[in-house]
Amino acid sequence: MNVVIDKNSGYCFGVEYAIEMAENELNQSGQLYCLGDIVHNSMEVNRLEEKGLEVIDHEKLKNLHDCKVLIRAHGEPPDTYKIAIENNIELIDASCPVVLKLQNRVKNEFDKVEAKGGQMIIYGQKGHAEIIGLNGQIGNKATIITTEEELNAIDFSKPISLFSQTTKSTAGFQRIKSNIEQKILEANSEAELGEIFDANDSICRQVSNREPQLTVFARNFDVVLFVSGKKSSNGKALFSVCKNLNENSYFIENETEIDPEWLKGFSSVGICGATSTPMWLMEQVARKVEDLSLTTSL
Repeated sequence: MNVVIDKNSGYCFGVEYAIEMAENELNQSGQLYCLGDIVHNSMEVNRLEEKGLEVIDHEKLKNLHDCKVLIRAHGEPPDTYKIAIENNIELIDASCPVVLKLQNRVKNEFDKVEAKGGQMIIYGQKGHAEIIGLNGQIGNKATIITTEEELNAIDFSKPISLFSQTTKSTAGFQRIKSNIEQKILEANSEAELGEIFDANDSICRQVSNREPQLTVFARNFDVVLFVSGKKSSNGKALFSVCKNLNENSYFIENETEIDPEWLKGFSSVGICGATSTPMWLMEQVARKVEDLSLTTSL
């Protein structure tokens, strides 16, 4: 059995940086709070919890004092920093630089579009940590759009500024953008799009480049095992790329979910994952596939 791990899969630099910061602190003190799962992968979260990381929510943060709390790569709204100051909490800020830059862009553009009586629209997953952080920059006044059906919440007669969660797919963003353009023209056939609509593709290029890379990778193997946490929106989007190109693609969280029947009659397996998937986990999956090829009649 030819088993290959995608060299382009695994952590993006933002997640890698956050985990490195967490491990550095844990190696020194043996204890650290983290506001939400440091990464949308339960296997990695469990590994770090064994080292002393304790995942908390915003309610627990309000009751903490005189301690250290990690802000993960997704970023946080201003209220989090305010609570930290009031409670003498030292924040280890691992917010991704791409997300921090986007937070500033959203705030600046919101001020401009609000002055014109317009609306801020963010294409992303409702309730996602990054979206909470972005919307928090502008007092939660953005309209969050996840599907094309939700576009009905927008007033197309008013100016619109559109941004995207950094981990959404470029294809999805383009669909939302095109739909908004069409509905603006339907609402006002004489509208000048450039005057009423400002579309900002704010998807992280390190993330968006994974899609074309996966289109090549998924075609090169009989079977594709996509490794990701079930809560990862990026994982769901990237798996759909694999599945559309290779019907023998399977979404798994770890090596225990591999069904030997998937491998029967095939000679090559490609292993890939999300930006939240650690390399050590994909390596475990590869070893399991190799063991199955030796011990099972495939």
